[in-house]
Amino acid sequence: MLNQRSVLITGGTGSFGKAFARTLLSRYPDLKRLVIFSRDELKQFEMAQEFDEKKHPAIRYFIGDIRDGERLCRALEGIDTVIHAAALKQVPAAEYNPFECIKTNVLGAQNLIEACLDSSVRDVVALSTDKAAAPINLYGATKLCSDKLFTAANNIRGSRDLRFSVVRYGNVMGSRGSVIPFFMERRKSGVIPITDPTMTRFNISLQEGVDMVLWALENAHGGEIFVPKIPSYRITDVAKAIAPDCEHRVIGIRPGEKIHEEMITASDSFNTVDLGPYYAILPSAGGLSTQSYIEATGGKAVPQGFAYNSGTNDDFLTVEQLRKLMRDKLNLEV
Repeated sequence: MLNQRSVLITGGTGSFGKAFARTLLSRYPDLKRLVIFSRDELKQFEMAQEFDEKKHPAIRYFIGDIRDGERLCRALEGIDTVIHAAALKQVPAAEYNPFECIKTNVLGAQNLIEACLDSSVRDVVALSTDKAAAPINLYGATKLCSDKLFTAANNIRGSRDLRFSVVRYGNVMGSRGSVIPFFMERRKSGVIPITDPTMTRFNISLQEGVDMVLWALENAHGGEIFVPKIPSYRITDVAKAIAPDCEHRVIGIRPGEKIHEEMITASDSFNTVDLGPYYAILPSAGGLSTQSYIEATGGKAVPQGFAYNSGTNDDFLTVEQLRKLMRDKLNLEV
């Protein structure tokens, strides 16, 4: 699918970007070019130690910020496929620094869309978050806005051979700043802070996220928000899996935090199609009708009022399953 094509990853030095680059370089030996676009020169230097340009002649490291539209235009010259992973993602930081979050997550998305429309790009997949569904914090609100920008971009592509789509999934197991590395660090103190004992979250492995993006590249019609069918976990079970002998101290939820995460709201159910391993939320306005999409994909409409929530999910990971995933996927000693 991607052999002889040029790919650019925004936020390419992050957890997802590195995993995606590793997968592309191993699966597509004839990849023409892989551009890592990010603003941190140190992280690019560190990534280049693993992905050396001599060993991987297709790779390029491009310093730039998605806030800079001109730099994006330069970076996109000759690019066929864009994976948009750059974002400010920390909920408390976004609450305290809202303008900065908007500049990156919303205006940066607009910059990227406009640059893609002015280039030869053919496929764009943007990464979203479960916090974008019925958002109560600024980070989620900016990502919902970003999702809307990318899906609506299909309305203005004209005659271009160009598709914009979005993938939305839950917490990536073991990613930087997430609960598992946080609990691993805090267990040294003998106390694990629990925000709320009833809290749940969706869970997806980094490789599953990578594979989902590749699936979206191959199957997107343009305008969808793809959502995976993935398990949930209880925060207390994560704590038990990591530190069963530690004190679990309830400290209360953080600003802008939900007890349960939702990836598909009841209001989305009218435009949501079940594709088997994934759901597709279709835009409420535009040329992608639910009926024609079902006929084209073989999917089926979800029931009206359907919602996909981490607290009411049918699939929950047990403590032992969590422990096994941490050992097998993250090489952690738990």
